[in-house]
Amino acid sequence: MASPSNHLPATPKILLRSSPSNPIFLASNRSLFFGDASCLSRRRRRHRSAALRGVGASGWSSASVKAVLDVDRQGAALRASVVKQHRPDDRPKVASLSDIISERGACGVGFIANLKNEPSHKIVKDALTALGCMEHRGGCGADNDSGDGAGVMTSVPWQLYDNWAVKQGLASLDTSKTGVGMVFLPKDEKFMKEAKSVISKVFLKEGLEVIGWRPVPVNSSIVGYYAKEAMPSIQQVFVKVSKEENADDIERELYICRKLIERATKSEEWKDDVYFCSLSNKTIVYKGMLRSEVLGQFYLDLQNELYESPFAIYHRRYSTNTSPRWPLAQPMRLLGHNGEINTIQGNLNWMQSREATLKSPVWRGRENEIRPFGNPKASDSANLDSAAELLLRSGRSPAEALMVLVPEAYKNHPTLMIKYPEVVDFYDYYKGQMEAWDGPALLLFSDGRTVGACLDRNGLRPARYWRTVDDIVYVASEVGVLPMDESKIIMKGRLGPGMMITVDLQSGQVYENTDVKKSVASAYPYGNWLRENMRNMKPGNFLSSVVMDNETTLRHQQAFGYSSEDVQMVIETMASQGKEPTFCMGDDIPLAVISRKPHMLYDYFKQRFAQVTNPAIDPLREGLVMSLEVNIGKRRNILEVGPENASQVILSSPVLNEGELDSLMKDPNLQAQILSTYFDIRKGLDGSLEKALQRLCEAADEAVRDGCQLLVLSDRSEELEPTRPAIPVLLAVGAVHQHLIQNGLRMSASIVADTAQCFSTHHFACLIGYGASAVCPYLALETCRQWRLSTKAVSLMRTGKMPTVTIEQAQRNFCKAVKSGLLKILSKMGISLLSSYCGAQIFEIYGLGQEIVDVAFCGSVSKIGGLTLDELARETLSFWVKAFSEDTAKRLENFGFIQFRPGGEYHGNNPEMSKLLHKAVRQKSENAYSIYQQHLANRPVNVLRDLLELKSDRAPIPIGKVESAVSIVKRFCTGGMSLGAISRETHEAIAIAMNRLGGKSNSGEGGEDPVRWSPLTDVLMGNSPTIPHLKVFKWGYRHKLLQDDWCHSYIFTGIKLHKVQNLVREASYLGRKLVLILLAWVPLISPPPHHDIYSIEDLAQLIYDLHQVNPKAKVSVKLVAEAGIGTVASGVAKGNADIIQISGHDGGTGASPISSIKHAGGPWELGLTETHQTLIQNGLRERVILRVDGGFKSGIDVLMAAAMGADEYGFGSVAMIATGCVMARICHTNNCPVGVASQREELRARFPGVPGDLVNYFLYVAEEVRGVLAQLGYEKLDDIIGRTDLLKPRHISLTKTQHLDPSYLLSNVGLPKWSSTEIRNQDVHTNGPILDEIILSDPEISNAIENEKEVNKTVKIYNVDRAVCGRIAGVIAKKYGDVGFAGQLNLTFIGSAGQSFACFLTPGMNIRLVGEANDYVGKGMAGGELVVTPVDDTGFCPEDATIVGNTCLYGATGGQIFVRGKAGERFAVRNSLVEAVVEGTGDHCCEYMTGGCVVVLGKVGRNVAAGMTGGLAYILDEDDTLIPKVNKEIVKIQRVNAPAGQMQLKSLIEAHVEKTGSSTGAAILREWEVYLPLFWQIVPPSEEDTPEACAEFERIVAKRGMTLQSA
Repeated sequence: MASPSNHLPATPKILLRSSPSNPIFLASNRSLFFGDASCLSRRRRRHRSAALRGVGASGWSSASVKAVLDVDRQGAALRASVVKQHRPDDRPKVASLSDIISERGACGVGFIANLKNEPSHKIVKDALTALGCMEHRGGCGADNDSGDGAGVMTSVPWQLYDNWAVKQGLASLDTSKTGVGMVFLPKDEKFMKEAKSVISKVFLKEGLEVIGWRPVPVNSSIVGYYAKEAMPSIQQVFVKVSKEENADDIERELYICRKLIERATKSEEWKDDVYFCSLSNKTIVYKGMLRSEVLGQFYLDLQNELYESPFAIYHRRYSTNTSPRWPLAQPMRLLGHNGEINTIQGNLNWMQSREATLKSPVWRGRENEIRPFGNPKASDSANLDSAAELLLRSGRSPAEALMVLVPEAYKNHPTLMIKYPEVVDFYDYYKGQMEAWDGPALLLFSDGRTVGACLDRNGLRPARYWRTVDDIVYVASEVGVLPMDESKIIMKGRLGPGMMITVDLQSGQVYENTDVKKSVASAYPYGNWLRENMRNMKPGNFLSSVVMDNETTLRHQQAFGYSSEDVQMVIETMASQGKEPTFCMGDDIPLAVISRKPHMLYDYFKQRFAQVTNPAIDPLREGLVMSLEVNIGKRRNILEVGPENASQVILSSPVLNEGELDSLMKDPNLQAQILSTYFDIRKGLDGSLEKALQRLCEAADEAVRDGCQLLVLSDRSEELEPTRPAIPVLLAVGAVHQHLIQNGLRMSASIVADTAQCFSTHHFACLIGYGASAVCPYLALETCRQWRLSTKAVSLMRTGKMPTVTIEQAQRNFCKAVKSGLLKILSKMGISLLSSYCGAQIFEIYGLGQEIVDVAFCGSVSKIGGLTLDELARETLSFWVKAFSEDTAKRLENFGFIQFRPGGEYHGNNPEMSKLLHKAVRQKSENAYSIYQQHLANRPVNVLRDLLELKSDRAPIPIGKVESAVSIVKRFCTGGMSLGAISRETHEAIAIAMNRLGGKSNSGEGGEDPVRWSPLTDVLMGNSPTIPHLKVFKWGYRHKLLQDDWCHSYIFTGIKLHKVQNLVREASYLGRKLVLILLAWVPLISPPPHHDIYSIEDLAQLIYDLHQVNPKAKVSVKLVAEAGIGTVASGVAKGNADIIQISGHDGGTGASPISSIKHAGGPWELGLTETHQTLIQNGLRERVILRVDGGFKSGIDVLMAAAMGADEYGFGSVAMIATGCVMARICHTNNCPVGVASQREELRARFPGVPGDLVNYFLYVAEEVRGVLAQLGYEKLDDIIGRTDLLKPRHISLTKTQHLDPSYLLSNVGLPKWSSTEIRNQDVHTNGPILDEIILSDPEISNAIENEKEVNKTVKIYNVDRAVCGRIAGVIAKKYGDVGFAGQLNLTFIGSAGQSFACFLTPGMNIRLVGEANDYVGKGMAGGELVVTPVDDTGFCPEDATIVGNTCLYGATGGQIFVRGKAGERFAVRNSLVEAVVEGTGDHCCEYMTGGCVVVLGKVGRNVAAGMTGGLAYILDEDDTLIPKVNKEIVKIQRVNAPAGQMQLKSLIEAHVEKTGSSTGAAILREWEVYLPLFWQIVPPSEEDTPEACAEFERIVAKRGMTLQSA
């Protein structure tokens, strides 16, 4: 075997540092190791945290540490909570979104278990050490000392407690019958006594003997200020369960007692201060609002040698809500959860609906006493724990409970379908019983007998495991958390998507994924039950002729609110093309509630979407984890297993045609019943809708009690009647759904909507989200049929201007477009399964009053109030009457909601506005700008801020005293507009203008021509400090990061999410090199999710990486306004971002689906208010600059935003208008008439703008700001930022309602401690002391960099050393550029590297890691060489072990990497040019790869090469299993036939063997002729004609008359 070569001299220099086995390894003693964003850059921040503590000491009331959403209790939301409180207590309460969004989190977790079940104190000590090495995965409060939570779960340390009992004079504890409760009690002495008394009474009443109470010894001096404020009294209660013999019955009795105690304390004023961390005979949990390193010092028990356990689960929490709540620390009672449950609101509602049906003999008739099973005020983790605990105590094993709750993506899984069909049957059986708790999650669990871990279906959290020769198993979020002798490790691996591992402590066995699942699934004949009872609905044929005549169809369309835009732009596009229509330029019409035009009810709802705390899913490339399947029929008692539970109908999607609805109606088991949804206005409009809803709910109630399993809510009618308008179907579905939940009947029947009022993807999503299982859009289908037969469509098809489709195909296309649109909407929220989206209410409401919310949308957030039921009835009627009016035209009205049109809906960006603005900026005329201002002042109410006006408590001052316009414009920035979405001329004009002003422009995700990184000599102040946009990482855009003082991470924005540039543009510039090249067969430019951001700690890591490579750059994170954004922003602030940008829903966009433009995101006024106030409440406001954008047009907008708390202001569309845009709204077609948003040379030649126009505009805006400040009596913007007391409601009469309540916007929780200028001028946040700085301070290294010499070094590395090499690469690239360094740094690292190891490498850096690494290895590397190999003396086979983590080579653009071992998920995602050799990978290998070469000498996971458009991959397939794993949408798969390809493959394997000593590689080379035919080559179209992929290359070249050289 070839020996690994390395670049080391015989006696390498070793940079010595203390090792993890030393006590100083812990962060408290050696902050060098912990560059944690918030906790550990303390030296720089000491003065700040001291100031904050000072504030606390000087009399912050404890109220300031209350939950974040106290802010929400203003205005409308306040009334909502009051209404809820007055409901009768016994009625089930629907989960409230405002409770749910106040708590989100992510974390670092792990467990250690001794297979011999031998308890020891070492296991506890090791768990605490590992926890200390996870500190960077947690978060800290504003005091940098109060952790978000840390804890351990172990078996009960009987020896320790026995010792205590003896000292107390008590009898020795009976370990088989004693339960130990770890209890948080009220701090107040009086309340504590009351609480203990109530608890003891419950135990006594249950027949348990209370042995005694033990105050848990703690050292409270080390607790942070905020955590101490909220710290409970911590005690343990010991009880004896004499009446039960069986261990399970003892646990059940203790569970019942805990539930009874929760009930008994419910009415006490201290109810929120009593919490059982655990109450069990088997396990105990020690946890608190602490940092990891402090947990063992705080709980003195954990230091006691008598504390012994055979296992320990440990957990470090990163909560995006910093309000200290001790109970939310983890582990919970059964689980430790790292991740987020996206479907939590639906899960809670469905669990509550189940309460009436849950029964099991094990409870002996006491089921009523253990309700409820969920708590909306607790975190998602706590509720998942509660559901799992219920199943566990009802007799399920922990593994089975988690398979039911968090199933894997088992459909079309090649291994499961063939080898383990019983597992597929298990999942199919439970799919109809329990909706998946969906979201990124690594779950650790234990009931004291079994310890285990499982991963969500997407595999979005890291999980590594290893086993040692002395029979100890470790699972952790990261490797390297414990010092470990590698020679003793006999197994190393990782959990992949949906995988599980369990350790049976009693038998000492370790069960890997399929073993666990097979044993669970074999317990019952699930397959037989499914075959006998489950019915699959066959697809029904579409109607082949129209059902209504044209006039009847038109009348229906008018009555149900269709406009000509809806029919022509939405329905007809979907029918002809089979996809959603795209549009551009954002949504600049008023919210439905303030519009003067009638709107459908759907328009009051905005879709929620994933931001930062969890990722969106990619429905295009990772669709294998998604499903639209839905089960129809009764869901029976989940605690009982039996064949009748399988009696349901499976629909492949929720979109039904008439035939499919008919066959559902005929299913004898469903006993379907149609409920008509009309209301009668003959006795007057007022009250009529409310009465009709009551009748509808009563009819539904009666039908379900009579055995009906399918309710069809239908607005079909033979003849429409003027006095019987249809109830808006969304209102009807929501009302029936809520009514059935509250009456315990919801599990007994499914709801289907048969409606005319549903045609867009948003409509379907709303109906499903509020309870419908399926929808038959009969009028939309009829509209498709009518369109196909129309003379216009026929003639377009005849002339070839439109593809020919049949009448059935048109309907099929429409349904296909709806389905793909639904997948996109689900994926925006990070949800994989429609069954989990159903009833999950993932929407916000803008403009409906509490009355409507309580009836039909209970639990949804409606912050600004709005319409009453009667006002909604009036709006519904305004559509309805059009169908019967003689004046109504014989064609549909165009409301102008999408395109501007005279007489239609008001658009903020309208032709008159742009003309006035052009005149002002081009003529540099103050008078013209005044007319523009007047135009804006006189416009109809268009945005929420139009409901407010400024007031002052001061006398006006002379304008000369106000800060200068030059100072004000420095706060302005322009939006992220991509080169490619707009023309080069526009892009550069904006950049130059902002540079002249000292403001900031943003490159957008298309990057920019490198020529712009240095000044242009022919333009005044030619280059711009363009903020590099992080999404451009995927195209490898790294050198720019080093040039700038800003960096923008555009995480998720609802409107622009899934931005598909449906245009394929070739952006070639005369006399310039190509900036953007796209191939005609690749329609997608912008992949939907960020493939390296899966949780808040991943975002914190990305921010850390950016600060690492350029410590001078401020990092900005963009969030889109939605309810709960304050919670997310708190997490981002703790993640060490410098700037948070809040974007409104009305921002402009390039090409985007219409439904995304119109129905995602909220107004920035609400988002900014919530963010600013939440950050203040959490003491985090001083950490970040708040920037806001969305529809800004004038100085008044700036002042309003300032009063609501913003420091900086973004201008997007208006900046384009100022440079010449005429709002033609055809950006998505590449036909912009003035060359602003086009790549066509002839159109770009018409571009009228110059940078001076934009400079003029911004100076006018700044002067307007100055003028208003002078009138208000304030000298500078600083003085009014956050001053909501300077705002007051305007007295305006709105068309639809007078019940709109802007009071939320006027609420105030105080001002920041620093002025806005101080916040803006603070230093960039630091990563704290880091390993790179130690290396750079070595004279030999600095000399080698300075003088381009060669140097060799060896360095110890630990998992807490993150983004190592990033700072070094930054220093080199800043000095020499990406390719200019001629020296050589040969660095060898020994140990376990932290996340982002070897990120941003440049040529000349040769890095060798002997050990292992975590996620993001080689992120953004641009050159150099990286070798990862295990230590020489391992106890395991290196080729079988996982040695690097997930998402390696993300956005890498050059260099080579050789890995001796396997990689995790998403290896080489978005790799552009790197050559890589690895010995096995997880799922999604080579995803979105655009260049380079990847060789895999082992097994790969599913979905290989999804979205791969360039580069080549060679994969060894020894057992012929590769082909089903490849995503063949783009690539083709072939054997390695081309000589050049064979040569490329062999030379890379030779290099791999030489550098790593790989035995696999050496074996392949020895028998090359045998192995070569076993390799597959994966070839995207762009590589088909290359010599490596084309065996006939030379012949083809010769035929074309070209030489190989010129080719």
